[in-house]
Amino acid sequence: MSDLAGKVAVVTGSARGVGKAIAQRYARLGASVVVNYSSDEQNARRTVEEIEAAGGDAIAVQADIATPAEIDRLFATAVETYGSLDIVVANAGVEIVDEPVLDATEEQFDRLFAINSKGAFFTLQKAAKLLTDGGRLINIGSSSTVSPVPGTGLYSSSKTASRQLVRVLALELGPRNITVNTILPTVIAGAGVFTQVTEDDEFHQVNAGMRPLGGRPGTPEDVADAAEYLAGDLAAWVSGQALLVSGGAVQ
Repeated sequence: MSDLAGKVAVVTGSARGVGKAIAQRYARLGASVVVNYSSDEQNARRTVEEIEAAGGDAIAVQADIATPAEIDRLFATAVETYGSLDIVVANAGVEIVDEPVLDATEEQFDRLFAINSKGAFFTLQKAAKLLTDGGRLINIGSSSTVSPVPGTGLYSSSKTASRQLVRVLALELGPRNITVNTILPTVIAGAGVFTQVTEDDEFHQVNAGMRPLGGRPGTPEDVADAAEYLAGDLAAWVSGQALLVSGGAVQ
């Protein structure tokens, strides 16, 4: 188990799903956590309450990651509250699946790229300027950027930009001993567009059959395991990498 005592972590899009699991994990490991949300204040407050009930320290901060000025406010609040910034997870994102490329609209394009590409870019850029030397930047990408999947052309395209950005930032921030990595989750039960889909659902039963490990769909805790590793001392020599969290499947 990693020791994050004394660290300050910001996890964007952490009111629920994968972001929530990561925020809760970091808090259990001793970090002070900033729970970010765009519009879901109720679940963000609930996440903070659950962290505090378990003995952790957290605050909720509203900020739309698609707006750089709001990212500035998010990080300013984190530093004002806790005094430093050590770990940032760029998790906020939006999904559209089962949408053929020929049916994608300009409105959908603008929405996905504003959050998944522009939002991730400025989250990582602005975090890097404030991060303590030896800090950790983690981007949550998508396994759909590894292998092409019909119906995900728009979504996977919007996620590909930040994956390349991570590789470049790892080189630029290396002299400060800041690691920069990407986690590429597969379909995760209870997260994103699959939030309301249970493990007993036929979709997940079929999907789980494609996973060599465990014969089950992925969970937010699986992604939090990877995020714990990349935030801790064991990953101090790992940077510029993309970790596929897919139960052994290629996507």
